[in-house]
Amino acid sequence: MSKGYGVGQVQSPGNGDSSVRLRVLSYNVHGQRDDVDALAEAVRGMDPDVVIVQEAPRRFRWRHKCAALADRLGLVVAAGGLPALGNLLLTSLRVRVYHTWCQQYPLTPGRHLRGAVFAECGIGSARFALAGSHLSTDPTERPGQAALLKEALAALRLPVVVGADLNENSGGGAWRTVADGLTDAAAVVAGGASRFTYPCLEPRDRIDALFVDPRISVLDYDVVDTEQTRRASDHFPIRADLLLPA
Repeated sequence: MSKGYGVGQVQSPGNGDSSVRLRVLSYNVHGQRDDVDALAEAVRGMDPDVVIVQEAPRRFRWRHKCAALADRLGLVVAAGGLPALGNLLLTSLRVRVYHTWCQQYPLTPGRHLRGAVFAECGIGSARFALAGSHLSTDPTERPGQAALLKEALAALRLPVVVGADLNENSGGGAWRTVADGLTDAAAVVAGGASRFTYPCLEPRDRIDALFVDPRISVLDYDVVDTEQTRRASDHFPIRADLLLPA
């Protein structure tokens, strides 16, 4: 199926025919506590290669629930769930997954456990890494979690795509830690960095982010605000079309 990549909105990177296009969503699905039919319709309509999910199933029968979510969205589970504390990577059959692992951040008593999920993937001649995380709402916890996530990202050798709910606006300390050395996909497209992602009913914050390795070109970026996405979750999904180096 053709994805209709919106290359006209940014300068063409000129990487040649050997580069590979990838459509990525980063989406906090709010524990599927909203309209799951609208969620499925919205995601299927965007036809992603990868969905980096926050607030995915992480408790009783989490494997079955993650598989059911993937099936509803027309994708397959690559990694995550309980071992990543609700972070989940879903892919289309176009994406080959070679290696996956999960990370759990130290628990602060009385707070929610948080973590991250990682995968090494490929499409044709292009190899890349995926990462997803959901940082704490507690401003005393976030910096340490961001530092642990950044340490894991720094160890990667493949070009990486990172989707995260950082629970703070751009410019915050945890945001700057994760973003260091990476490209904020929103900043590439005119007006992208001013598009709020949360909450859907009265958007006022950009706490959801998609960062990419400098070796990856951002062709298009959008915060998808539609009737469906307003019913599907309390966060808007981020969609980006990327060009991977071969």
